Amino acid sequence: MDKKLPKVFANKIDKEAGNNENIYYSHDSKEERNAKEKPKLKGKNINQKLNEIFNSSNYIYKADVKLVLKDGTVHKRIVGRNSTHLITIDNELIPLTDIVDIEKS
Repeated sequence: MDKKLPKVFANKIDKEAGNNENIYYSHDSKEERNAKEKPKLKGKNINQKLNEIFNSSNYIYKADVKLVLKDGTVHKRIVGRNSTHLITIDNELIPLTDIVDIEKS
């Protein structure tokens, strides 16, 4: 067991490493992000507006919206939809035929 192991080759470090000198920092204030996240949904039909809300990068599992219905305006948190209804976080079903306009809030 008296074997001689080969020497490990290692370069000499003869200069100072500057690995972390170049960094990138991007900061948006919360107000700026909220202002950027409110897209205008005017001029589109209800299905296009809903698809835009559900396909946005901000939608994970719920979205706060202002719904203009035939009988008034309500603020709801929607989690999904099927072919005929919107589904809210409170397990309410809102018929798509009753919706006049929808706006992300």
